[in-house]
Amino acid sequence: MTATQQGSDAQARPGGGDQPDPRRWKALAVCLVGGFMVLLDVSIVNVALPSIRDGLRASESELQWVVSGYALTFGLLLVPAGRVGDVRGRRTMFVAALALFSLASLACGLAPTSLTLVIARLAQGLAGGLLTPQISALIQQLFSGRERGTAFGLFGTVVGVSTAVGPLLGGALIALFGPDHGWRWVFFINLPIGLAAIPLACRLLPKPEPSQRRRQRHDYDPLGVVLLGAAIVALLLPLVQDRQWQGSAKWLLVPVAAAFLVVFVLWEIRYSRRGKEPLVDLVLFRLRSWSFGVAMITLFFAGFTPLFFVFTLYLQTGLGYSALQAGLAITPFAVGSAVAAAVGGRVVHRFGRSLVAGGLLLVVVGFGGAVLAVALVPENGTGWATIAPLLIGGLGAGLVISPNQALTLSQVPVERAGTAGGLLQVGQRIGAAVGIAAVGSVFFARVATTDGDFASAFDHGMLVATGFVVAALVVAVVDVLVDRRTHRREDVRPAGA
Repeated sequence: MTATQQGSDAQARPGGGDQPDPRRWKALAVCLVGGFMVLLDVSIVNVALPSIRDGLRASESELQWVVSGYALTFGLLLVPAGRVGDVRGRRTMFVAALALFSLASLACGLAPTSLTLVIARLAQGLAGGLLTPQISALIQQLFSGRERGTAFGLFGTVVGVSTAVGPLLGGALIALFGPDHGWRWVFFINLPIGLAAIPLACRLLPKPEPSQRRRQRHDYDPLGVVLLGAAIVALLLPLVQDRQWQGSAKWLLVPVAAAFLVVFVLWEIRYSRRGKEPLVDLVLFRLRSWSFGVAMITLFFAGFTPLFFVFTLYLQTGLGYSALQAGLAITPFAVGSAVAAAVGGRVVHRFGRSLVAGGLLLVVVGFGGAVLAVALVPENGTGWATIAPLLIGGLGAGLVISPNQALTLSQVPVERAGTAGGLLQVGQRIGAAVGIAAVGSVFFARVATTDGDFASAFDHGMLVATGFVVAALVVAVVDVLVDRRTHRREDVRPAGA
């Protein structure tokens, strides 16, 4: 264990002592409930879009904003929210985010018009962006050593479960309450979860340390917040609106995003030299575990996320599956991910990045198997034929996401855990947006040129997605090789050198 990790682990205990917080597992349960609610709203809404279209007479553009608006505002606040949580206290931010998310969910369910629903979804995304970095930061703060890996593994299980439950629960609610009002209950379901979690969070989550209270006098690098936010919006906007904004002019926002990012880095360097606390401590990128982990997970999300997009499109539009049937067909992947995440969190301290590389290899095998299954069983038996490859891919994903999070944040000081967790999430959101835009473009172009051959479109889209996963595997393998070479040099170094 490095000196940085030892210092981080010492801070993970109240007051920097040797005794861990006795309520840490109960506090983790509250964090996971909040994470489940936010992640559930990503997947549950997709199956409700046809009902929303009919109930509110929403246009295709408005439906797109119901989905992409949430993703856009979610990514916008991840890093600033992590920073505020580091300074003001993570419990305060967690409770405020839960309350805002619950209120926004109520507004979504009561929305009289499609425009009102879009605005409420933007507010939901902001709340999700406020809440998510607090979870990884609290895990860093409350746990150390093997327990930290286990805690991240449980968080990964929640990710898998929410992914699996979302489409099924959404389809069941619409079937129960009817197509006219069922979509409203997709949002109302968040209210009892939020109302139950808020008082528990106030009671169980740790209070800010005295050092945190003293840091409240520091400013929050407002210009850095604006510059990074502008870069994220300029980069994500053309990606999430890829199908709605026709033409190539939208891609001019990408160099604009790069320019904002360059100015942001220069500002952060200057801000640090003035003796102030920047929004992002650029020293983080000197940590190999951090840099490799962020690069790998960004590439992985570019390949992993489009699976749900193109597979459900193929099943529902190409084969005529219902929303509930499509949700059931994708369930093996989510179940495998949930199970493997719990196991991966327990053993990541033994295998390190090799475990992540093995998980990526399983995902590549699972994706290839899904393409083969669709080619061999292109009609109504597809849902059954893809069970095994999707389960294999899900097992691999579970060995990637949570273990990588534990490894990437392992050397990050606890006082920077919120900001670091937010940056890690931003990488995931950017990767997901890039992947969906790239794979979606190939998918729809293939549909248009083959007179509606959705099986062929699925194959071509999945080849692009697999390419991203293979790139992530290359990064992970390089990290493993560099790590082994580093340890070999340390082993042969003379004592006292």
